[in-house]
Amino acid sequence: IRPQSKRQKEIRKFQDQLESGNKVITSGGIYGKVKDVKENIVVIEVADNVRINVAKSMVFASPDSATLAPLSSKEGFVR
Repeated sequence: IRPQSKRQKEIRKFQDQLESGNKVITSGGIYGKVKDVKENIVVIEVADNVRINVAKSMVFASPDSATLAPLSSKEGFVR
């Protein structure tokens, strides 16, 4: 329970520090750049002039902090 609690605190801290310009990944696997942060909503640009509204609680990570999982020596890595 302790590692899970620690991870939840890290996620909450990340969500509270979101600001325009940050690159993020949503819980649904959508990559994008934060354009606006409101109280409970984050506006994410996923392509040129394509923006979506996402609940702040559904933004979990930045692409830089996502771990790489090896497939095999031939296939390389995937995010």
